[in-house]
Amino acid sequence: YSPKYREANTMPNAHMSTPSSRGRPRITSGDLNGVTWISVPTERSFRAPMDSADMRTQEERTSGAVGPKRVRRKFRPRTPEPVQGRKHLEIQTESYLEELSDIPVVKEIECQTDAFLDRPETPIFIPAKTGKDAETQIDEGDLFDFEEEVRPILEILVGKTLEQSLLEVMEEEELAALMAQQRAFLERRNNQLPEVHRLQEQERRRREERVKQKRALQEEKEVAEKIAARALTQQQLADLVPSVLASLRREGYFYDPVERDVETHFFPRLMEDVQRVLQKNCRARELLDGQSSLLFGSILIFS
Repeated sequence: YSPKYREANTMPNAHMSTPSSRGRPRITSGDLNGVTWISVPTERSFRAPMDSADMRTQEERTSGAVGPKRVRRKFRPRTPEPVQGRKHLEIQTESYLEELSDIPVVKEIECQTDAFLDRPETPIFIPAKTGKDAETQIDEGDLFDFEEEVRPILEILVGKTLEQSLLEVMEEEELAALMAQQRAFLERRNNQLPEVHRLQEQERRRREERVKQKRALQEEKEVAEKIAARALTQQQLADLVPSVLASLRREGYFYDPVERDVETHFFPRLMEDVQRVLQKNCRARELLDGQSSLLFGSILIFS
């Protein structure tokens, strides 16, 4: 199958064939290869658009139908007329594909390609010569005198060589002076190292002595502050201690243990014993007085 685009009404002379084209497939306006949406320019496409009446007249002319066929077409329902300002256009309503029944002639042909050959090198591009050739002859001494012209160049070369040599010699002397100065500096530093160590040790001892002196002064200051505080405390407590001690003694906070023991244990027991003895004496006296009174009474009675 191949895509085909065909107009609604094909042209009568659409088939183009000549006597010399015998044995070849005929080419028509409908046999096209390619995409289906490309329109094929035909005779109809180059004509000016016609109205519906002209189209009907053209159909009657091209159809060649007469008699009953024209009558049948006359009574066939037609498309209504377009509204004002518009017109009808023909569209493709047939199938896009057509079965090709013609069998093309096929022949088998063989061919052999040559072996792969190396590509030769590209020749160097030589531009075409333009202009005319001319020649001249220069004799010795015509352009310049070598002895005179070479003198400035030699002066520059010799001057540059001498300058470079002087610079190298000065650089070597400067490097030697720097090395000598460095050696002298190293010797002087090595000689000064013992003195530096001695000064560092001396500075360390002085620093330690200053630290010890500061510590001693701090301790002396603390001792002096303690002594002053003690003296101030003693001075403040000189008048306060006797009164406080007296009040404490009055309240019984300060006492003699022996005296307290005698007062709390010995004296009460002694007083109890004395009171008991006194009570016995009083009773004995009372008994003696009673007996004495009885005796004196009886004596008086008998006398």
